[in-house]
Amino acid sequence: MKFKLKDKFVFLTIGIILILCSWLLNPTLSPTAPTASATYQQKAIHNPDGIGKFYQGREIAQVMGHTGASWLERPSREAEEQPSKIVNAIDLKPNDVVADIGAGTGYLSFRIAPLIPKGKVFAVDIQPEMLDIIKSLKQEKNISNVEPILATVSNPNLPPESVDLAIMVDAYHEFAYPFEVMQGIIKALKPGGRVVLVEYRGENPFVMIKALHKMTQKQVKKEMQAVGLIWRETKNLLPQQHLMVFEKPQT
Repeated sequence: MKFKLKDKFVFLTIGIILILCSWLLNPTLSPTAPTASATYQQKAIHNPDGIGKFYQGREIAQVMGHTGASWLERPSREAEEQPSKIVNAIDLKPNDVVADIGAGTGYLSFRIAPLIPKGKVFAVDIQPEMLDIIKSLKQEKNISNVEPILATVSNPNLPPESVDLAIMVDAYHEFAYPFEVMQGIIKALKPGGRVVLVEYRGENPFVMIKALHKMTQKQVKKEMQAVGLIWRETKNLLPQQHLMVFEKPQT
């Protein structure tokens, strides 16, 4: 039997209507937008300094364990990295709530805390041993507005819309689940809240840091855009690192 063109058009229209009806009656069949988490790739052959997991074309670096805590507190750190410039550059207000993500020993947390006497610092880390060091130093330094927070590899465990500024110093490139962690950070930020990333300059081969522990501005912007953050500025005031500022949209 041969169908006329008009009949074929009718059958096609009926088919489309039936598909639409099935989607409406069973929402689980509806197409969904892909998420950035679906872009993770695992590769057997990879850089020995990485975990073999790739996100947005970048291999994720291995985490520096708590056994490297002394390196974070080394006396030469100020001369080499000038972290005091970071604290001065992030425009803190006395009542700000700051989340130091990947806080380690609290090196930065304890330098931020005195500048926000009416606020607090959430010192966030996934290693209980690092948080034990923070608790000990908190008592030793007699600083009350630093609150240690135990995170997981995929969740910073911060209260929703409680944070004015989230800062990550040489930490983001080690996150095993960067998309999920950034989603958690964004939920914790107040509307208009800021994210500051400090990373060794991946564009500069003379910065003597392993390649996977550096990031280019282009890569950072790409990954922050993937979670909906808006780039505001890059401050190149540090000897070896970018200081990049992003913002959560007001709505």
